[in-house]
Amino acid sequence: MRILVVENDIYLSKVLSQILKKNSYTVTCVNNGDDGIDFALTGIYDIILLDVVLPKTDGMTVLQRLRKIRITTPVILLSARSEISAKVAGLDSGADDYLVKPFSLDELLARVRALGRRKGELFSNNILVYGDIELNTASLKLSTEQSEVALTCRECELLEFLIRRKGIISPKERIIEKLWGFDSSAGANHVEVYISFLRKKLEYIGSNVVITTHRGAGYEINTTCKDIQANTLLKSTV
Repeated sequence: MRILVVENDIYLSKVLSQILKKNSYTVTCVNNGDDGIDFALTGIYDIILLDVVLPKTDGMTVLQRLRKIRITTPVILLSARSEISAKVAGLDSGADDYLVKPFSLDELLARVRALGRRKGELFSNNILVYGDIELNTASLKLSTEQSEVALTCRECELLEFLIRRKGIISPKERIIEKLWGFDSSAGANHVEVYISFLRKKLEYIGSNVVITTHRGAGYEINTTCKDIQANTLLKSTV
């Protein structure tokens, strides 16, 4: 899971980064509201930890702008204000949770885990379902009712990313940022190779799920209509 920390306090930002990374999260830290907006707009983050008091653009304004342009990434607001009115204002502005400073790091981790579970509403026992496939992110198995195939960790991450963005075209640059990170030397050819691997494995298990290439734009996951056509043909012969 990838987390964006937008925190004005440099020391706290470093502490949060260390704790989150120790718990196997991938973390990016920025220290002002303008950078927070720019990084959030990439859409590669699963959760945003957002300080209310920020230079350039304050946290509440950052949150409101993100929600206005339909960035739905879960947000935990971090604030020293403990009064009910401040919490209500934050939640009404689109925050998913509100944590009062100083807070327990154990409590923060628990809330991150809770939001992660909420974001994974398509999951049941680590299984993500789309079309006629089931993706088991724990065992790295991809299956239909008829067949099953093993995936590599990278293939699993890419397929999960595409499924979660169903209906949205994902540019190669976005995929690289999500799977390899901003500082990676991975290029477009890496994405093309893994897309090819996934297509072959989807075909191998006889799935009706396809990964469509939008030339110059990116990739999108879809289901074909062959099963609908088969049902129609069956009905016509009855």
